[in-house]
Amino acid sequence: MLHISIAAGLVLGLITGLLAAAGSDLFMVIALGSAPLGTAFMNAIRMVVIPLVMAVIFSGVANLGDLRRLGRLGGTTLGFFWATIPPAIVIGMGTMFVGLRFAPDVSAPAAAAREAPVLPSLVDFLVDLIPSNPFAAASAGALLPLIVFTALFAAAAGSLEEEPRQRLIGFAEAASEALIKLVWWILWTAPIGIFGLAAPVTAQLGWGLIQSLAVFVVSVVLALGIYVGVVYLPILKFVGGVGPMKFLGGTFGATSVAFSTTSTAAALPVTLDEVHRNLGVSETVTDLVVPLGASMYRAGSALFQGAAIIFLAHLYDTPIPAAALGGAVLATFLVSLTVAPVPSSGVVTLAPALDTLGVPLAGLSILLGIDRIPDMFRTSVNLMGQMTTAVVVDTWVGGEDPGTAVDASRDAPGQPQA
Repeated sequence: MLHISIAAGLVLGLITGLLAAAGSDLFMVIALGSAPLGTAFMNAIRMVVIPLVMAVIFSGVANLGDLRRLGRLGGTTLGFFWATIPPAIVIGMGTMFVGLRFAPDVSAPAAAAREAPVLPSLVDFLVDLIPSNPFAAASAGALLPLIVFTALFAAAAGSLEEEPRQRLIGFAEAASEALIKLVWWILWTAPIGIFGLAAPVTAQLGWGLIQSLAVFVVSVVLALGIYVGVVYLPILKFVGGVGPMKFLGGTFGATSVAFSTTSTAAALPVTLDEVHRNLGVSETVTDLVVPLGASMYRAGSALFQGAAIIFLAHLYDTPIPAAALGGAVLATFLVSLTVAPVPSSGVVTLAPALDTLGVPLAGLSILLGIDRIPDMFRTSVNLMGQMTTAVVVDTWVGGEDPGTAVDASRDAPGQPQA
């Protein structure tokens, strides 16, 4: 029901804005008067982004335990995760660049936009990734250095003895659950907040915004298909010896569950069965890779976020220098590994990458309203990636390290989500 309410808020906002753009003074007053509602909603989103991202990243990384204990099985799995996410981001960005040629030339209201920040040199950028004061970085909203600090702190925590490690993880997981509950409360106000953001923008942009959103959705779906076709299917065929028909047919049940629920967690029981029974992956590899992948591997979400960055930068007329793309890709890469288990989390956690480019976060509300359609497709691709990883790891490493697999699967975060 929530996604229906959010979509209804967007539709009402678009209709109000279109009527205002057509010359109705009454609807123009309503559209402009609703702006404070949108501002309050975005303030609530900003309020929870930093602590939520920190808590989820910490629990996800620390739950892996000492990285030295993962062995070849876990190392190969993580290596495949990390190697296949950057191509997804690049394909998403590239497809959106092409798709924008078919979008109308519109720009968001000048009051909502701001200039991109002055970009440091490559050396300065890398140095600034390590904050001298993490608390100051949090206060300033510098999410990328804060993410790096949190990941390093979590890796150190994962190498501690079991008792102190579990205390820290328990605190982080409890904080995550509380913050996720807060996000749910905020999202229940989303229909009103999105109305307050969509109506004023549409009043000035008219049909151009609707046409641009249609181009965005089509571009994302096409990009996901391209990614599966040029990355996963060739790897399955030439590395794992699994043809496209066998893979798609053997995993149809799990994929259909993920598609309809927009959650790889809901599909986890079916995924475990189909990966082992239909794809012939050993139980040792299945028990490690599938839960770990459901917890931290979302290449489809990374692709969506890459496309969304380009789209929102175009919508808000924010220039994207080539030097800035590296920072945006890095921020998207880090966040995609630890997307929070909340509805439309791929949208909510876009903030670090948008912050890197200076794109207003108000654009997130527009994407939330249309996210159900791309969310179904990217969740399916997330699941395909998790199953592809299982096939590849089983081929390269197999079940030669069963003790490590049991430990790693036990340490995987307990609430995976698309």
